[in-house]
Amino acid sequence: MRPISARILEIVPETPTVRTLRFDHSLDPVPGQYLMVWVRGVDEVPMSISYRDGITVQLVGEATREIFDLEVGESLGLRGPLGNGFTLSGEKILLIGGGVGAAPLALLGEAAAEEGVEVSTLLGFRCCDEILFRERFERIGELVMTTDDGSQGICGRASAGLPALHLQEFDQIYLCGPEPMMADIIGRCPGMETKIQASIDRYFKCGMGICGSCCLDPSGIRVCIEGPVFRADQLVGTEFGRYKRGASGIKIERR
Repeated sequence: MRPISARILEIVPETPTVRTLRFDHSLDPVPGQYLMVWVRGVDEVPMSISYRDGITVQLVGEATREIFDLEVGESLGLRGPLGNGFTLSGEKILLIGGGVGAAPLALLGEAAAEEGVEVSTLLGFRCCDEILFRERFERIGELVMTTDDGSQGICGRASAGLPALHLQEFDQIYLCGPEPMMADIIGRCPGMETKIQASIDRYFKCGMGICGSCCLDPSGIRVCIEGPVFRADQLVGTEFGRYKRGASGIKIERR
């Protein structure tokens, strides 16, 4: 698949380190799918789709720095949507997100609400300055929020908000965020693994299932093709929650 050139129509600063870019091109994604974003002269990197015509970018390296320096009217190369997105199922669902993981969940929640599904959301952030898409989630249903420093909502990590919800009442639970957070949530939901879908992050090089850099040990599942969304029971016995691999293939332990 060749990238298409998409012109930036709007840039929205969400937090000091997160921006949303809206394009002149409808992406027509399944919520949870991703794009390979070609930053000319730098790299091609995967990005979450947060709107039907937009992505949300966190400043983490050279490619994202170049994206942050772009202005309205300039363009990026977009390849996708790619991968396996969330499967919407049931009449009552729970979204649980951490940090920039809120981005694809916002799109999922809006799609679910349009279908008449009852949506509740639990979001965790480090502090109030990093909160994303609060208004979008409040429009679609109940919102429970946590911050590590207690500056907004419940003090603590996302799991601190679980007592405010009745997990057994939900037909599906959707996760996106830091992997230790998602592993912790899954561990607190014994017997519910087939009802939980998690979007996981790995180092992507090709986005086509060829290079193998995103494969999960020991199953060999390719995150860029079979994922990035998996049922929790598919992740049992893999590296999920324990370690990932960097650009060189070296193991990086989770903390």
